[in-house]
Amino acid sequence: MSPFPYRLVATDLDGTLLRADESVSARTRDALAAVTEAGAAHIVVTGRAVPWTRHILDDLGYEGIAVCGQGAQVYHAGEHRLLTSLTLDRQLAGLALSKIEAEVGPLALAASRDGLEGEVLMGPGYRAHAGPLPYVPYEDPAELWAAPLTKLYLQHPTLSDDELTHAARATVGSLVDVVMAGPGVVEILPLGLSKATGLSLAARRLGVKAAETIAFGDMPNDIPMFGWAAHGVAMGNAHDELRAVADEVTASNEEDGIAVVLERLLSA
Repeated sequence: MSPFPYRLVATDLDGTLLRADESVSARTRDALAAVTEAGAAHIVVTGRAVPWTRHILDDLGYEGIAVCGQGAQVYHAGEHRLLTSLTLDRQLAGLALSKIEAEVGPLALAASRDGLEGEVLMGPGYRAHAGPLPYVPYEDPAELWAAPLTKLYLQHPTLSDDELTHAARATVGSLVDVVMAGPGVVEILPLGLSKATGLSLAARRLGVKAAETIAFGDMPNDIPMFGWAAHGVAMGNAHDELRAVADEVTASNEEDGIAVVLERLLSA
């Protein structure tokens, strides 16, 4: 077996490492275990905040560093503690939100509060994804701004995710970052924050460079991570914007796309 050519394997979660039922296949687990045995580290880089990520990491037996909240949180899974956390300026976010609504009309909102136990608040009309992830409904808009936030989630009654993302970015792109992280998931983040910034912080802690990193993802919020890593692999189910900048496209998350690439590299 040849040496594995990378020292760090960075994987997104939803639509990438996880299948639709939020499980990780035995084949993909085995491929990641083989990579770690070959001397590389595996790091999860997800848009999910820590409270929505921790149970998955625990199930994987993952004890290393994870990048959560689109790069806002660097989390030590083995010690169950935050190493870094960046919050959204609530005054700036409120201004950005008012400008977007002036452009496209009323939005349904949700938000992630900061911290290891940070709640996800969900406002009237926001369409929650089916599944076990907990959220707290609110009616009074003041509740949204009552504690530090890592991000805001936006939904529009008629605009598509792409249309809402592009309209919001064109309107407030100089104030905040706007990303599409998945179906029905358009987010407002602190300006300059991305998965790449969080991954670079985590990689520095691990003593690994961008040139030694391979990254896997499926959505436009993975574009900065692909720009940072030496090699970016889009899943077969990836958004067209990510496929356009990827170094290669593998099979889908349901077809063990990560394992397909890692097995090839391990046997090269």
